Amino acid sequence: MSIDSDALIDWYGETARDLPWRRPEVTAWQILMSEIMLQQTPVVRVEPVWREWVARWPVPSAMAAASQGEVLRAWGKLGYPRRALRLHECARVLATEHGDVVPDDVDVLLGLPGIGAYTARAVACFAYGQRVPVVDTNVRRVVARAVHGRAEAGNPATRDLADTEALLPARVDRAARFSAALMELGATVCTARNPDCSRCPLPTCAWVTAGRPASDIVRRTQKYDGTDRQARGRLLDVLRAAPGPVERVALDLAWTRDPGQRARALDSLLLDGLIEQTRDGLFALAGEGGAS
Repeated sequence: MSIDSDALIDWYGETARDLPWRRPEVTAWQILMSEIMLQQTPVVRVEPVWREWVARWPVPSAMAAASQGEVLRAWGKLGYPRRALRLHECARVLATEHGDVVPDDVDVLLGLPGIGAYTARAVACFAYGQRVPVVDTNVRRVVARAVHGRAEAGNPATRDLADTEALLPARVDRAARFSAALMELGATVCTARNPDCSRCPLPTCAWVTAGRPASDIVRRTQKYDGTDRQARGRLLDVLRAAPGPVERVALDLAWTRDPGQRARALDSLLLDGLIEQTRDGLFALAGEGGAS
């Protein structure tokens, strides 16, 4: 079974969300920023921050000229702040080695700091209109259901790219639009928990034909409250709000639940290069501690 590309593309043209990074005037650099921000973060949280970043750093060299601390502070509460540092390093490489232009070749994109298989193909497809498979969680779920008749895709596998590429229309321009439509379908209709099959534009779906069998995959719910990740976020909040380096006591007061966990979170932030310690024992965001 395949996916009816004409039906899907027509549906996308009529119902696609008006997301700012989809507009024709948006540059490859701005699309790259959106793709990094959207990893594991909802659109509603990304959009206002992305707009600020486009205005503040419209080209890679503008971001490269900023400090790591400035970028981390501007990242705010998007989560997984190492993405911000990787994007800052990527901006530096683009500015110094690529003439301030994001490459259009997947292999070259993969050589940039912080750019993985998904992001490289997303930029090539959405910024440059190339016929390359773009596979995220939403795409994998749609393919699993519509083509393979499974409720979930399971763990990522090497076959995912081949499965998705086999569905792409032959025409390059339609392939890029199909990729966007496939992702949109998974994000808005063929969702993980509550798929709305009544709104699906596909005339056939192997999962529906099979009676919508339940998933046999056992998933563990990931909590956030009380985790090391939450502790790290609280410590970063203190440093983002501070005009300069702070004493250790300020960080101790930010997370009082478990001193051992706080120490572990602080060590991991230092190890990840998100914060630094000055010679006199104060703590600051990366690049803002002076001589360390």
